[in-house]
Amino acid sequence: MRDDERGSSAAGTEPAGSASLEPAGDRAASPAPAIRPVPPARRRAAAIRGRARELAQEGVRRGSDRARTGLAHLTDRIIENAPRIPVRDLATLRRQFPGLGPEEIADKLVAGAVNASATVGAGVGAAAMLPVPPAMPTELAAEVTGVAAVELKLIAELHEVYGVRPPGNLKDRSTGYLRSWSGERGIDVMKPASVNTALGGQMRRELRQQIMKRMVRNMPNLMPFLVGAAVGAMMNRRDTRKLAERIRGDLRGMQVPWDALPALPPLERPADPLRIEGTPDEPRSPEL
Repeated sequence: MRDDERGSSAAGTEPAGSASLEPAGDRAASPAPAIRPVPPARRRAAAIRGRARELAQEGVRRGSDRARTGLAHLTDRIIENAPRIPVRDLATLRRQFPGLGPEEIADKLVAGAVNASATVGAGVGAAAMLPVPPAMPTELAAEVTGVAAVELKLIAELHEVYGVRPPGNLKDRSTGYLRSWSGERGIDVMKPASVNTALGGQMRRELRQQIMKRMVRNMPNLMPFLVGAAVGAMMNRRDTRKLAERIRGDLRGMQVPWDALPALPPLERPADPLRIEGTPDEPRSPEL
């Protein structure tokens, strides 16, 4: 473009039609605003805060990943243990408790399971008194696994007593009892959805949620000086009794009288039965 199209370009003159936002007299006299440098100490503090924030976020992510991994491992272990739990069938229970009816035998089963789960809680609480106690997640995992074995055995034998044995083989029934334990409900053999034996993602999520609830409730069991042992026994006793009441409430509504039951085959014995502490036929502690 030519100079005449842009206006005069002579030194010290303004282009035609231009306007200034500052008074003409003050424009040359006003100095440029000074930029104050940030002190090195403040820069270092800001960098440290930013790094600490990044480390905290990374720690939270790693902690969440470890928690999810631990829950998944614990869920898999409980699923693996379920078919190994020895369950007494109705004929065996009637021989062991002669002359008792369904409610009386169920009372005996609940009392035994409550004492067994209390024993597991007391053992974990006492372990916190050791000079070098095991890692806290390990203690909680051992307790949840042990109590789950006790309660799964109770659920299976209550279904036998009330005459509502789920259909299928050992693996199918074990999966049904896992679903019953995670939902704290009895298995309705007349509803196919209640007897669904598929180990899908939804069931695993329900198991993880139940395991997480148990671990959070069992945190006080780790208090030292025998307090944790007493608290663990009391809380496990209460939780197992509450679970039994819910299961029995459901099973009473679908109970089949003994004289109306068809001839049922004996239950299969697991090839590698799990040892459960506090029960009459399995005196050792449950394996983790």
